Amino acid sequence: MKIFIASDHGAFNEKQELANYLKGKQEVVDLGTYSTESTNYPEWAKKLVEKVKAEQAVGILLCGSGIGVSMTANRFSDIRAAVCRDEDDAKMSRLHNNANVLCLSGRRTSLELLKKITDTFLSTPFEGGRHQTRIDMFNNLGE
Repeated sequence: MKIFIASDHGAFNEKQELANYLKGKQEVVDLGTYSTESTNYPEWAKKLVEKVKAEQAVGILLCGSGIGVSMTANRFSDIRAAVCRDEDDAKMSRLHNNANVLCLSGRRTSLELLKKITDTFLSTPFEGGRHQTRIDMFNNLGE
């Protein structure tokens, strides 16, 4: 499975650690940022979303809270970005919502918990059925 990962400066160190953790298990493509120099999270969220859509892949976005990147990513069609604070959030975001972008807080979540959340997100399949009907419904709300 190909995974795209990106962050702003507020979660740069956590992104680096998480990318290194995943590299032995998955194909990971780091889209940036590449330092702790101040940057704007919408740039990184847009860059990641474009790759996720083009390659039918999954993405991991990090910022200080996870909220900004989530709000930005969810502005794009066919993106279901979920801020996950624990393993249960990650499980349900995949199981019922078929989330394709995991959004994480670099400032509020320990590295060990980031790893657990990510592992849960990546290993949980979409349940489908009635949940697909709901996804189809919210995909068309803005039209």
